[in-house]
Amino acid sequence: MYAVILAGGSGTRLWPLSRENNPKQNLKLL
Repeated sequence: MYAVILAGGSGTRLWPLSRENNPKQNLKLL
């Protein structure tokens, strides 16, 4: 939930990159 709120801004551009580089980090945030 928090990750989605933070990504609401310019952070949305970092999401696809973070998935390719560190998919594990996204799982921890979710």
